[in-house]
Amino acid sequence: MKKYTLILTLLTVCMLFVSGQTPTDSITMQKAFGGYRLYQGDQSLNMSQLVKIMEPNEQAYKEIKAAQSNITIASIFALAGGAMIGWPLGTAIGGGEPNWALAGIGAGLVIISIPIASKCNKQIKTAVDIYNRGLKTSSFWHKTEFRFVMTGNGFGFRLII
Repeated sequence: MKKYTLILTLLTVCMLFVSGQTPTDSITMQKAFGGYRLYQGDQSLNMSQLVKIMEPNEQAYKEIKAAQSNITIASIFALAGGAMIGWPLGTAIGGGEPNWALAGIGAGLVIISIPIASKCNKQIKTAVDIYNRGLKTSSFWHKTEFRFVMTGNGFGFRLII
C-alpha cells in the first residue's frame, strides 16, 4: 500500500509542475518615450526579432507585420520631415537665407508621422496580447483533464485528452 501511495504522490506532484508556458516565453512591454520596449525574459527585442518570434501564431503575425509596415512608413515621413526642417534651420544658423516654406512642409510631414506611429504602437500591443494569450491556451492543462474516478476494479485517476 505504501508503494501505491508513494507513486500516487509522485504523480500528483509531477502533474502540478507540468505546463506548456514558462515565464520566459511571454513577451512583456514597458512604456518608453514614443512607444514601447519589448522583452522576452531578460532579452530586449527589436522589430525583426519580434516578427520571427510571432511567426507560429498566425493572428499575432499578421498584426505585427502590419505594425512593421506602418513603422516603416512613419519613419520615412519623420525622417523626411526632420530633414526638411533641419535644412532651413541650418541655413538660418549659417547666416544664409532660409526657405521657411520647406520647413513648413517638413513640419507637416512630422505631424503626419505621429498618428501613424501611434497606430503602430497599438498594433504592436495587440500583437503581443494575442501572442501571450496563445501561449496560455497552448499549455498542458487546457488540452487535458485529470480526474479521480471509480471503476469496477477500484479507484484511480483518468487522464482525458
